[in-house]
Amino acid sequence: MLVLGLTGGIACGKSTISLTLRELGAVIVDGDVLSRTLTETGGAALPDIRQAFGDGVFHPDGTLNRRALGAVIFASDEARAKLDDIMQPLLLTMILRQIEEARHSGAAVCVLDMPLLYEKNLDRLCDRVWCAYLPRETQLERLMARDGFTREEAESRLRGQLPTAEKAARADVVIDTSGPIRYTKECVIALYAKEVSRAD
Repeated sequence: MLVLGLTGGIACGKSTISLTLRELGAVIVDGDVLSRTLTETGGAALPDIRQAFGDGVFHPDGTLNRRALGAVIFASDEARAKLDDIMQPLLLTMILRQIEEARHSGAAVCVLDMPLLYEKNLDRLCDRVWCAYLPRETQLERLMARDGFTREEAESRLRGQLPTAEKAARADVVIDTSGPIRYTKECVIALYAKEVSRAD
């Protein structure tokens, strides 16, 4: 089974690539979905998050206030590292379990869809890595439009990740997503066929 890493900067079109890979039959291990599982109601990470950051990052009903937590961790490297220390061991356990489940199911390709693939050294689990890429200014514009962020808020999100250009330099395949979605999908279909034939 080929383990394919998929990464890219925030708002760089990684979701379009991931969705296309799923349509092509790849098993997707989605880092954002796993993180949400750990932080939704009853999630395994919530007690430690409350202990580390206090009641201010929770709504009155006990659910996590993601916007409030985001404001805290993107304003401080120390706070971000503290959250990583809580989340990463739990995430790694879930990722490894899902890779094994994909292997046992007979899947040809398992995709680790992880925005922080390089930052968290998850590329060591991968045979090959793809990176969704946008020029930084386009990335900022898309992020502000998508999430309603001010430029300062968008800049703070980008500072929390490796620059997309650096991720692209380390990846085996770079997909420029600045064009129409249709073009991105066509690129993914062609690249996926090459990866599968290489793995056979």
